[in-house]
Parts: sequence; C-alpha cells; structure tokens
Amino acid sequence: SSAYQANMWLEPLAGLDGRPVIVLRERHMVQRIAATDIPVVCLPKVSTLMRLEHSTLRVLLHPSNSGKTSQVLRIPTIKHAFVNHGESDKLSSCNPYAKAYDEVWVAGPAARERYALAEVGVEDKDVVEIGRPQLDAVRPCAGPPAPGAPTTVLYAPTWEGWDGNPGNTSVVEAGENLVRALLADPGVRLLYKPHPLTGSVDPRARAADLRIRELVRAANRERGGPRPDASAAAGLARRAAELDRLTAAGFRPAADQAERMLRQPAPEPGRAEAVRRAAAAWEEAYWASLPAGQHQVVTDARPALYSCFNRADLLISDVSSVISDFLASGKPYAVANTSTLAEDVFRKSFPTVAAATVLTPDASGVPALLESVRHPELDELAGERAALALRLLGPAEPPSRERFAGAVRDLCAEAVRHRARMAERLAEELPPAGPLPGPRREPARPSAPSAAPEPRDRV
Repeated sequence: SSAYQANMWLEPLAGLDGRPVIVLRERHMVQRIAATDIPVVCLPKVSTLMRLEHSTLRVLLHPSNSGKTSQVLRIPTIKHAFVNHGESDKLSSCNPYAKAYDEVWVAGPAARERYALAEVGVEDKDVVEIGRPQLDAVRPCAGPPAPGAPTTVLYAPTWEGWDGNPGNTSVVEAGENLVRALLADPGVRLLYKPHPLTGSVDPRARAADLRIRELVRAANRERGGPRPDASAAAGLARRAAELDRLTAAGFRPAADQAERMLRQPAPEPGRAEAVRRAAAAWEEAYWASLPAGQHQVVTDARPALYSCFNRADLLISDVSSVISDFLASGKPYAVANTSTLAEDVFRKSFPTVAAATVLTPDASGVPALLESVRHPELDELAGERAALALRLLGPAEPPSRERFAGAVRDLCAEAVRHRARMAERLAEELPPAGPLPGPRREPARPSAPSAAPEPRDRV
C-alpha cells in the first residue's frame, strides 16, 4: 500500500536531465510502481545494495523513512536527500530521523519553520526549499460549478496512523456523517478516495471505510441514471493498452519481478513525454467512461489523487499532506475536527487549517459549506488560501520543477567534490610507491664442519 510514496515522484524524476533510476528493496514492489519510463532495479539483499558504493550513482532521493531503504545511508560515496511523500502538520512531517540525511528537501517556508520549532536535530543549512514539482499536474480553479452541473466533492481522509490519536483520521468518528450529509444533497457528486493504509492499524477504521463504501453504492442504486457507456469503456481499454505498451513492452502477463527488470526497454528520447501524454489520455478516458453524476469510490493507483483534485470543486480531508497539495488549485477545502480541541485551538495548532472550513463530527456545517462553493460571494477564505499556499508550497517563480532539478544538480556536484576530496586524502595517507622488498635473509654465521646448512626463510 505504500507504493504511492514512490509513484508521486515518478513524473518529476522523468523530467530530469540525468539518467534517473528507481531502486527498490522489496520484490513485490516492482509490479506496484506506476507507469513510468524510468528503469527499475530491485536490490533485496544488503550485500547487493552495498555494491552501489562502487557505482556511478551520486544521489539518492528518499520518499520515506522505511528501515530497508535507510540501510543505504551507510554508503559514504552517495549523497542522500529526504524528499518525503507529502507535508502536513503531523509530527511525522518533522521526524527526528530526517537528520540522518545530507539534506532535507521541503516545499516552502512553513516546513523549514516546522523543523526549526521541532528541534529534532535538522540544521537549517541542510533544509532546501524546492516547492512541490508534482503539483504542475493540478489545474487552477476555473470558477464555481456551472448552473445545473453537479458539485463534485472529494472526500479524501487520511489513515489512523501509528499512535492511535483519534484526531488523525475522520473516518471513524465523522466519516459516515460527512458522507450521509453530502449524499443527502441531490446536487452533489461524491468522490471517495480513502488513504491506502486505512484500517491497517485500527480495525474500526477499516469497518467504517467499508460502511462508507456501501453508503456510496446504495446512493448510486437509489439515484439510478444511465448505465456505463460501452463505447467509452472500449476507449478506456484502448488507452490502457497504449499506456501498457509504452511502459511494459515485452512483458508476459505472468512475468515476475526479475524478468520485468531484465527485459525493461532502455529509455529512449521522447518516450517519457509519450508516457505522460498516454497517462493523461487514460485519465480523460477514465472519467468519460463513468456514468454522469454517479458517485465513485476511487481506490486504485489510477486515477491519481491529483486527477481527482482536477475533477473536484471542494475537498474534505483531515490534517494531512492532501490539503497542502490541494491548495495549489485555489479551490475551497474543509477539514474535519475529530480531535478534542476547540476550533480556535485546532486552527492555531495546525497551520494548514488556517484557510479551511472546520467541520464538526456531526457534519452539521456541510450544507453551508456547499452553498459557499456554489456561490463564490459567500466564500470568505479565498484570500487566506492564496496566502497559505505561498507559505506552504513556496513561490510560483521559479517553477518548482526548475528548483527541484537545480537541487538535484547541486547535490550531484557536491557528491563529485566529496569523492574527489576523499580520493585526495587517501592518496596522501598511503606511503610512496617504491621497489618491492626482496626475501629477508639471516645474517651470515660461522659454520662448523659438521653443521648442516641453514634453510632460507620462506616469503
């Protein structure tokens, strides 16, 4: 379920000038990496991983702090940057483990301040602001829903986390109330996209997730409407085949991870752009294939979260990186407060909530929220969203992709300089080269007539 942490970085990586490669540690992850032009290598054994020290690899970008990926940090010839898989106000976004990396790359000033306030050992000089290069895929707000068109609401709650904090996810305490309130409005089209790890720790979250899915299915049965368009479904199948052809050429359906690694085609000029276009065409075909106005539960890797952003008029989520990324759209968003904090304390405790509508677990504020989306003159938070986006995501210029590419180049150059310094230091420590020593001989001794000859020393 954690494949999304790598998948969100595929497109920015494909846009780099160098020769990027994806290094995985778990065999089963090979087939979970999304469509990409980038070669994938899986190194399950530590002994194999350590051979990267003698490779031309200069920089490794780490999207998570998992134990197996961190084993490579002991290699001194490679520079390491922690890029994370999203930023939020949760404690996991300023984990003390981040100080193990050479640099920590963040989106904007808010994350830099977060590390400074957390006092976890990450020095300010090692924090690099690069923006969020993935967010080029997020389209800006084009205005309120057209008259007569449905208001599309994306409910994308986070998961329950490892610490059992009831404020982590709204699924358990507020999810069903929120969904019922949204489904009660005939002008709403709901997209429900739960976090991939929902229910992995707390069985109550898994049970609530299943009940929400059933609410969505029941609402669709009650709403009725047109059935899926056969021609649109056929078009989606064609787009999927084209995307597979570009990213999985030559693979048998039953190919294992070793065969996929060995037979993957080498990247060719222009193919990364072809993959991007094919992925975009697939997403358009996917949305066109769905019955008009029908609610959807979105759980597969495709369509991606940002594609859902582009279809939504409103986001409802929790304190998570989802709301930080959604700010790039400029659209309204709401955060469910399932903590025990009063609203003013909740806003002060979590800066990403500053421009949000705060919803209580009973979802009583949903009708007024929908009205503010449909009638922009009622939206009092537009200016605050723009200011918060600048603080969380950084400036629009230079573009985030350029800043990301520049950070990669700078760290690669530092890796080259580091290797040169180490080679020079090693050369200074070695003794000067000279002739090899010959066999060692004992000093000559007087010999007695009856004594046997002394044997030569063995070398």
